[in-house]
Amino acid sequence: MIPRNGLCVGLDLDLEKLPAPYQKQVVDLQRFGCDVVDATRGAASCYKLNLAFYEQYGREGIDALYAIREHIGDAYVIADAKRGDIGNTSAAYAKAVFEDLKADAVTVSPYMGRDSVGPFLDVPGKMVYVLALTSNPGSHDFQRRLVGDTPLYELVMNTVLSWPRSGDVGFVVGATNAAELSMLRTKFPDAPLLIPGIGTQGGDTQETLTANAMGPAVFNVSRGLLYADGSESCMETIHRLAETYNAQMQF
Repeated sequence: MIPRNGLCVGLDLDLEKLPAPYQKQVVDLQRFGCDVVDATRGAASCYKLNLAFYEQYGREGIDALYAIREHIGDAYVIADAKRGDIGNTSAAYAKAVFEDLKADAVTVSPYMGRDSVGPFLDVPGKMVYVLALTSNPGSHDFQRRLVGDTPLYELVMNTVLSWPRSGDVGFVVGATNAAELSMLRTKFPDAPLLIPGIGTQGGDTQETLTANAMGPAVFNVSRGLLYADGSESCMETIHRLAETYNAQMQF
């Protein structure tokens, strides 16, 4: 199953950034996350749970993660875990995110090759978003290197699409790479994309939408949505911004 085109709400929760109605305690992390879900229902195509933001707080953080996941309910959930290891380890990761966390999709790193991604692709009805061209500065270190005349990120996409699979496969392409995104859309018009980086990371909404050329995609907004208002009216602001983003991203 592929989520409908539109806004992906990134639940990358940070205790130090919680707005005024919430205290810097893990229990408030859970309360804030659930309130964000309630404020964005109907506007969000899906929710992205970045596991590291919860794991850093130990058992309490993991409990908050699962509570927020349960609160999301039937909406589409992406586990932003960036997994990828030898086959039996990846199989264990796949079981954790798909069976226990009950995520609909997961992000994975392709660096270790087919046997590290295969266990995720073997699960019917699930989506695997493979890292292709990310929005961080370090993407220049490897992803943009040429293999012959082909950028590594493009080679990754071609190679992954050639692998057998039982589920769906898509790619992570950052919104800060509008020129490359436009080029990739000419070569991979039907590839589902998870596009992070709009807002705080510098990606422009309209420029990204134009570059995507109406290809299947969800556009993740995290910090620019979650922490736009530090006041008591933060949820009203989050609701309003989510509605605005969603209206822009529908096509």
